[in-house]
Amino acid sequence: MNNFVFYRTHEHECSYLPDQKARTLFLSPDTRPTPEINEALGLVGFRRSGDHIYRPDCIDCQQCLSCRIVVPQFVWKRSFRRILKKNSDIQIQIIKPLFSDEHYNLYSRYLEFRHQDGDMYPPSPEHYHDFLISDQPQARFVEYRRNGQLVATTVIDWFSSGPSAIYTYFEPELEPLSPGTLAILTLIRLAQAHDLPFVYLGYWIKDSVKMNYKTRFQPLEVFIQNQWQLLKNIDNPLKDEQLSGRMPRL
Repeated sequence: MNNFVFYRTHEHECSYLPDQKARTLFLSPDTRPTPEINEALGLVGFRRSGDHIYRPDCIDCQQCLSCRIVVPQFVWKRSFRRILKKNSDIQIQIIKPLFSDEHYNLYSRYLEFRHQDGDMYPPSPEHYHDFLISDQPQARFVEYRRNGQLVATTVIDWFSSGPSAIYTYFEPELEPLSPGTLAILTLIRLAQAHDLPFVYLGYWIKDSVKMNYKTRFQPLEVFIQNQWQLLKNIDNPLKDEQLSGRMPRL
């Protein structure tokens, strides 16, 4: 970790918690990380957006905790099995990231329907490319098609310990079929098929309604006090005096 150069942003409005200021730590754009470095950084709380590697580095708030599903002990609830059954006609394939009108138009419809209040709105081809397209070797698109039509895409990194979800967008009219949950269940099944122990879900934020859905997928670990711990075993994850913004050793 000490061999890399990182940059901190100025404080800005938080995208998830009202009345909170956020700050972000970025790996220098002059560093082109290998898949191994990308995964090692991911294991200590970093995420990828396009070709940018970052993690939250807020001064007064430390609610953003990296989380991952423990695949061998994953609990297949009846509701999850029903979602798989409802979507049994979906065809799934994994491809390298690409920019196409088909993908971009689906992404645009998704933002129009779900995220008009977000910082990614309004959509633009340039932002889509910067956010989701990367030629890094571990980057993948998981495509979901019904009768040949693209209905959802999950952008992932394929780590040696399991897939890491970056973003999912889908056809808004299919929301009753729970495509977001289907995407996570698909990654779990892929991890199981390859005997990989984890599915990484980005950040869990206790007080964010947008992020709290991740606790449905159990068992769930969070990266806290510079180690991965089961969330259910942590009484007060946000008040522990040992929490700090110090960067763990790689």
